[in-house]
Amino acid sequence: MLANDHIRYEPDERAPLPVTLVVSVQATVLIISNTIMVLTIFAGGLDDDGGYLFWALFAALVVSGITTALQANRIGRMGPGYILLTGPSVQFLAVAVLAAEAGGLALMSSLVVASSLVQFATAAWLAQLRRIITPVVAGVAFMMIAVTAIPLATARLDDVPAGASPGAGTAVGAATLAVAALLMLRGSGLFRLWAIPIAIVAGCVVAVLLGVYDVQRALDAPWFDFPEVAGWPGFASPLSEDFWALLLVFLVVSAVVAVRASNEGSVIQQASQRRPRTIDFRAVQGTLNANGFATLLSGIVGVLPTLIYLPTSIALISFTGVAARTVGLTAGIMVIVLALLPKVVGLLLTVPPPVTGALLLIVMGLLFVEGMRTVLRDGLNQKRAFIVGVSLALAIGLQSHNVLADVIGGPWGVALGNSIVVGVLAAVVMTLVLDLAGPRSRRLETELDAAAFPGVEAFLRTLGDGMRWDAASIDQLCAAGEETLSTMLNLRDDHEGDTPPRLVVIARPGAGVVEMEFLAVFSEENIEDRIAYMSEQAAAPDVGEISFRLLRHYAASVRHRKYYGIDIVTVEVEGSRQ
Repeated sequence: MLANDHIRYEPDERAPLPVTLVVSVQATVLIISNTIMVLTIFAGGLDDDGGYLFWALFAALVVSGITTALQANRIGRMGPGYILLTGPSVQFLAVAVLAAEAGGLALMSSLVVASSLVQFATAAWLAQLRRIITPVVAGVAFMMIAVTAIPLATARLDDVPAGASPGAGTAVGAATLAVAALLMLRGSGLFRLWAIPIAIVAGCVVAVLLGVYDVQRALDAPWFDFPEVAGWPGFASPLSEDFWALLLVFLVVSAVVAVRASNEGSVIQQASQRRPRTIDFRAVQGTLNANGFATLLSGIVGVLPTLIYLPTSIALISFTGVAARTVGLTAGIMVIVLALLPKVVGLLLTVPPPVTGALLLIVMGLLFVEGMRTVLRDGLNQKRAFIVGVSLALAIGLQSHNVLADVIGGPWGVALGNSIVVGVLAAVVMTLVLDLAGPRSRRLETELDAAAFPGVEAFLRTLGDGMRWDAASIDQLCAAGEETLSTMLNLRDDHEGDTPPRLVVIARPGAGVVEMEFLAVFSEENIEDRIAYMSEQAAAPDVGEISFRLLRHYAASVRHRKYYGIDIVTVEVEGSRQ
């Protein structure tokens, strides 16, 4: 049975040109509307006279278009090759306002540039951070983002001009939500493909009937124009006191964003494929590198960091069934072109807030569900349930009353009191405690070569004896280690060079189970996918599949993570004491 049977075109498949254009237009509308919403809120908090907002809209749309196109490609280690819509993010909103108030927009630009280094560092060290950035941490981050944004969405339902009839905003939002739900649940063909634009138009029509739609801004805007470069804020000196006072705050927020981006890179892979596949962490590293590049560009042009709109991306794929990467490339080009057409941007500025609020409710609901699915991906035992429950309780509690802001005060109080920051940090800390509190791991270093078999077997037998396992369990442990090594040797054909790659075996004993990690360099094939594929085939394997089938027999679970420069195969073996 297909996991995502609504997917019509996967990332590597080529959708027909009309379908690509239709979905790209929808993606463009979503990017521009989100960009306008976030930057309007940011500029409003700065008491801007309009000059900076005009520049920021142009610059942010150009950066968003470049980044969206980059995320849809894989250029070296940059980009994952998936539809990931991007734009100015609310994650940096609070600290960006603090920086602008302390030293102006130039200070904010310098701090954003500095914070981009965290994204690049996380991408480079992702393999080393694998036991911190877990599905539990990812799920908590997604659910808290949704919980944090839902009140903002409902608040927009009442955002109507003064003098409007009571309940007008709610009626507009309800109409938008009803049309979107009807098309999503019952629509098919073009109606489902155009669900988001149709819902926006329906909401605007109701807004016109109720007198809460103002089109004057679009009428006053020119058709084509270049922004005034005078709106660019420039940079502040990194030697200033304000820069160092706020640098750590920006780095903390950027680290949380990096954790979130790594999880977004994982989730989009699962949401874009019909058949479940193991996560390619090289693509996750590409996502982080593209995220770092977008943050760097944002700081250079002086706008809020451009980050991934994962809920919007998933909603687009879910509504249309199109995950082809050509959509991301086409949408990125469209956004860059539209940045030079103020008339079109002005028209989108006229979309009433209740309409965008209703769509935001849908998007956040989908994100919350993705968070639940992410948490449940590796199973939810008692310890993981405790981590999720406590993290969510702390985060939701601080969202209703930020006691840290009252106690600490200043920018650190705002940053550390943020519900997303607290939820993610709590999940990370408890995950580290759980990992460190376990039995001491054992380590073996050798070469990925046939000569390593005796050393690996002796290492595992010593481990099994130390755990007082019976002879049958020790034999099973050694057999699983041997077959893991055999499969890795079978997949080593593409390795270049005369010297065999280094092999590191890390064994973590537990209660009746041993988790083994084999770290080495490999070819493109994924062991976990190969084993999953064989489970669907006839029981007559060829010679090359013997090791894969034996490994599936001996091991309780097998996970294979591919990074740039290193592959990690994690095998769990269950045993019994004497």
